[in-house]
Amino acid sequence: MGGYFGATCREDAIADVFFGTDYHSHLGTRRGGMAAYDNNIGLQRVIHNIVNSPFRTKFEHIFEEMKGRAAIGCISDSDPQPLLIRSRLGTYAICMTGVIINSEELLERCFAESGEHFDAMTGGAVNATELTAALINQKTNFTDGILYAQEMIEGTASILILRDNGNIIAARDKYGRLPMILGRNDNGWCVTFESFACHKLGYKCVRELGPGEIAELSPEGVETLAPAREKMRICAFLWSYYGYPTSNYEGVNVETMRYRNGRIMAEHDAELGNAQDIDYVSGVPDSGTPHAIGYANESRVPFARPFIKYTPTWPRSFMPPNQVERDKVAKMKQIPVHELIQDKKLLFVDDSIVRGTQLKETVEFLYANGAKEVHMRSACPPIMYGCKYLNFSRATSDMELIARRTIMELEGEEGFSHIDEYSDGSTERGQNLRRAISEKFHFASLEFQTLEGIVKAIGVDECKLCTYCWNGKE
Repeated sequence: MGGYFGATCREDAIADVFFGTDYHSHLGTRRGGMAAYDNNIGLQRVIHNIVNSPFRTKFEHIFEEMKGRAAIGCISDSDPQPLLIRSRLGTYAICMTGVIINSEELLERCFAESGEHFDAMTGGAVNATELTAALINQKTNFTDGILYAQEMIEGTASILILRDNGNIIAARDKYGRLPMILGRNDNGWCVTFESFACHKLGYKCVRELGPGEIAELSPEGVETLAPAREKMRICAFLWSYYGYPTSNYEGVNVETMRYRNGRIMAEHDAELGNAQDIDYVSGVPDSGTPHAIGYANESRVPFARPFIKYTPTWPRSFMPPNQVERDKVAKMKQIPVHELIQDKKLLFVDDSIVRGTQLKETVEFLYANGAKEVHMRSACPPIMYGCKYLNFSRATSDMELIARRTIMELEGEEGFSHIDEYSDGSTERGQNLRRAISEKFHFASLEFQTLEGIVKAIGVDECKLCTYCWNGKE
């Protein structure tokens, strides 16, 4: 994933963009970057590796290194950005959030049509932001160029461009899978992924750009360069997993959605008589916690935290190079509260179950500390398809997904013709899936939120939501 923040102001914009970008640190852990425009200096750019240090630490000297009345910043889980580009459209800075799944095809097209060349990274890969810029540069103006890039790219590309006049062009991805919010204050305008970044910096959220909409921001106002498209497919995982609790997308707050989601799961369990003799309801920290609070409030079972993650010396971004060390770090983070585990029947809610590796270790940890039963609830339906639009999970193939692997074990490839049944816990195949995963992970019981349940919790029309990872529908 990744996030972005940009501002174009009458006075200095560096502080706003520094803090605004930092507020997106939960969306990426590999690269951080800022670009700025100053009337005297022109365009500037700074990029840092943030794998083992947070954005704020790496950019603490940015006020000495950079100045300008307009700037853009990004947090990225992929390639270094923003990039500075010089082309027939002028010199500009660009950052892109999303994923290009047809990059090789686009590269060959660029080679054939214009003899374009690119900086190659290790293994020959090309920076996706540079490829996006190359597509934009095929046309004679930014609007046509962005529209062309959006049409050519398979995947998702939300784009910010900082021009050499201090204006910012903001282009939401074609189907609006990611949010893009405009805000204003007396000093100018901002554009942000996370709405709370806008509020915290003194901007008032004016509106969200629509799918595929392109707008140009200056300190004086906003000009629409291309209108919004009708079709929207905003990612439903924004609310269930990677969105920040204080943010709103399409007018729906993340934290309150998670409470509703947990309540709906508890109602469903009560209707079926599942797991009604529970001592505590808990969340797999951190994003599972609000779903669990909603479940506990509805079921009237006390909410508790049987283990706490110790994070002061193990920052989220720390990732050892091999699996053995990663597993060790994961275990070291989990500090048990024995009084809340010993001889207790626990029901945990996780935001999702993707591969299940760390979840299996968490359950083993709970049993090793005396838990009597560990029931598991997933706040979303079984993940059956790897995301091809945002790459929100680390799974590189569908067969890394625990639901897919279990179906293969139960029925072989024939089972993939019955994915709808496996997703549905009321069918024989659905019950077999849940039973098999429970046996594999030693769950006392397992259930997933239904697609209908999560759509109800979000409160946005299903036709406007991307639910591809659950049902394969584009």
